[in-house]
Amino acid sequence: MSVLTKLIEQAKNPRGFVGASMLCIMNAAHTNMTRWALSNVKINGHANVLDIGCGGGKTIHTLSKMNQDGKIYGIDYSKQAVENSIKLNKKDIDLGKVLIKQASVSAMPFSNDFFDIITAFQTHYFWPNLENDVKEVFRVLTSNGYFIIAAELYKINYHMRKFKTKEDIEKLLKETGFSNVVFHEYRGSICIIARK
Repeated sequence: MSVLTKLIEQAKNPRGFVGASMLCIMNAAHTNMTRWALSNVKINGHANVLDIGCGGGKTIHTLSKMNQDGKIYGIDYSKQAVENSIKLNKKDIDLGKVLIKQASVSAMPFSNDFFDIITAFQTHYFWPNLENDVKEVFRVLTSNGYFIIAAELYKINYHMRKFKTKEDIEKLLKETGFSNVVFHEYRGSICIIARK
């Protein structure tokens, strides 16, 4: 296995010392893109928000600051990512404002129509089955809720065989049931906002 392949595997499913280090790097590297993406949507102060693929927990920390009276949830299928996210957000977890658990996007442990906003930053291109997983997002999102996908374009092009173009992802989201899909681009990144 090449070094590049090993690093990609760690990005997909961080584990051990290398994974923990990579999660810290991701927290720093994705900060500006996350802030930009979140600036494209208004978050109600009492919203229930889910971050899928919460990684090192920085997005959850940002969402918690933006959403003073709401509740923030995070899931990741990497045990290491969950540990790092919990460590970074310990204060809000102790207050009951943040809840982080190990889970897969393919079968989320939440009831229907539960979240007002769902985010997926630098992660959807790693999902096991995007068509099924988008349906799962749709299931747990409230009516009129927002699903926000943000990623660097080169990572989408590198990792994905399908749904690389705006037209393809918009078609998938609308066929799933999302009523409105808007695209924003900034410095090599894309933000897709789909409304249920």
